[in-house]
Amino acid sequence: DTSLAEVNSFSPSVPISPSSMINQYKFEDGPELRDLFITVDDPESHITAIETFITYRVVTKTTRGEFDSSEYEVRRRYQDFLWLKSKLEEAHPTLIIPPLPEKFIMKGMVERFSDEFIETRRKALHKFLNRIADHPTLTFNEDFKIFLTAQAWELSSHKKQGPGLLSRMGQTVRAVASSVRGAVKNRPEMFTEMNNYMETFSQKINLLDKIAHRIYKEERDYFNEMKEYGPIHTLWSASEEDIADSLKGIASCIDRCCKATEKRMAGLSEHLLPILHEYVLYSEILMGVLKRRDQIQGELDSKVDALANKKTEKDLFSEEIGKLEDKVERANNALKVDWDRWKQNMQWDMRSSFTNVAENNLRYYEE
Repeated sequence: DTSLAEVNSFSPSVPISPSSMINQYKFEDGPELRDLFITVDDPESHITAIETFITYRVVTKTTRGEFDSSEYEVRRRYQDFLWLKSKLEEAHPTLIIPPLPEKFIMKGMVERFSDEFIETRRKALHKFLNRIADHPTLTFNEDFKIFLTAQAWELSSHKKQGPGLLSRMGQTVRAVASSVRGAVKNRPEMFTEMNNYMETFSQKINLLDKIAHRIYKEERDYFNEMKEYGPIHTLWSASEEDIADSLKGIASCIDRCCKATEKRMAGLSEHLLPILHEYVLYSEILMGVLKRRDQIQGELDSKVDALANKKTEKDLFSEEIGKLEDKVERANNALKVDWDRWKQNMQWDMRSSFTNVAENNLRYYEE
């Protein structure tokens, strides 16, 4: 879509070959530069009198000096990942925190606690932690380190030290009040452009997500029909001696088409569906980040207005305004850098995802 391309256009010198296109856009930060490796695996069911839940093993290997050991192994449940995400948002309100998979999945896709659901969630949680590990700021967050290293009882104890209910309610009230006030008066133009970009991006990515799921459903229905269609020809050949070989040949052909379609579906579910849905969630996160930036700007604007209307306590107000100006500048700079990084990641993910789908389609039609 040209409205998206205008903001961050693709290079006009993109090679024709899909494989070479992927190679052109690989990041410079190769695995040899990383010092933190995280794996999420080994899902395990737990059934208690109150609830049923899944825990995942989180294995961390690192060469960083701030860690007491080079390797850690802990078990975490989904609620622990939610806690980590909320702590990162609290500590870094204008950084783009990677999305977590939703607690409840879309109706009609897969059953909760089925093997498919658990594996889909495991992959998403693995990606969530590794995106944090690769982030230049989030990777050094203290709560992230505790999440990776603390045993279950230690993590539970650390969680209780968080803000109380009244503090959380206060944050919620402030956020609602900020959103009710409407547009920020002195929002810099670049953040207005970001808002406009994200509104368009959100519409496009949600549409792509719906189309991709529809295509996958059509492929699955086609695959299920072929699975029944092939054996029918094999049974038919037993009662038609004159054309038995032809019927068996058709059955064999359908079987090969069935296997090719299954691989094509695997390509969609592996390379397209999760990437598109991740960026649907990213679009929601980014809108939240932009609102939080506006809230910080709104605090500054209200103080400046208050100073203009007050004749006393000017020194006190000036000091508060100075602190808020620093806070706004830090928030703006953090978001600017993270925005550029996010767009680079997004373009890489989209290019590689659609190129993989195109190559899978080529192989499918060749077969």
